[in-house]
Amino acid sequence: MLVDGRITKVPILVYEFVPNGDLFKLLHGESDDYKMTWEVRLHIAIEIAGALSYLHLAASFPIYHRDIKTTNILLDEKHQAKVSDFGTSRSLTTDQTHLTTQVAGTFGYVDPEYFQTNKFTDKSDVYSFGVVLVELLTGENPSTRVRSEEKTRGFAAHFVEAVKEKRVLDIVDDRIKDECDLDQVMLMAKLATGCLNRKGKKRPNMREVSIELEKIRSSTYDSEIHIEEDDDDEEDQAMSFNIDEPWDPPCLIMHPLLRMPLVPQRTW
Repeated sequence: MLVDGRITKVPILVYEFVPNGDLFKLLHGESDDYKMTWEVRLHIAIEIAGALSYLHLAASFPIYHRDIKTTNILLDEKHQAKVSDFGTSRSLTTDQTHLTTQVAGTFGYVDPEYFQTNKFTDKSDVYSFGVVLVELLTGENPSTRVRSEEKTRGFAAHFVEAVKEKRVLDIVDDRIKDECDLDQVMLMAKLATGCLNRKGKKRPNMREVSIELEKIRSSTYDSEIHIEEDDDDEEDQAMSFNIDEPWDPPCLIMHPLLRMPLVPQRTW
């Protein structure tokens, strides 16, 4: 490879420059030039869903990312989303689940079913994407916990409860309330609750999620999937983690290819 006019045999990773950085910083950072409008957020959600749908269903073998979160979503100058960091991804044969000895992922985004069983499936990525949808809707950090008079709830559980109690507009990000399409917001909130179902088999797959988001944007919404609610008599323990327990996040390395949809040439 030729670098600065010199030939080098040392392997070098060349990354695409992404001027807008990652989605987490744009959502939670303070800036006088705020560009994360509702239209931009919906556009980003659609692109992420399309990429994950491709990984799960269109690749030669299904590829599960295992660490979907806003810091792993990079945005170019046109806010085109690029899914990154395949350091924990796995390529599996059809209908295969991945049994792990240690849970990989990031606190706040990890599928509670995976956390309890160590079995990772495509629906585990769906759960993590559901958390990203909630983050886009509320502008809140998934690592936070909400304290009420009755109990302390995790980020996802608090959102699901708000949807059940028809309080979605109370928790929507104040920065988009005045300009967002309320019907689209409510539809995305309903879709997010489906992704966050405690039982993986009741969650939609990423292709269904991608189609639903496209319909929401086109304003011709006619859902083809049934969003199943969790049973009211079940405790929401699976939706919550004890924040005081040790949490050992994995060391992750960003994959060099940043194209949409993004598929790693190999996984480890």
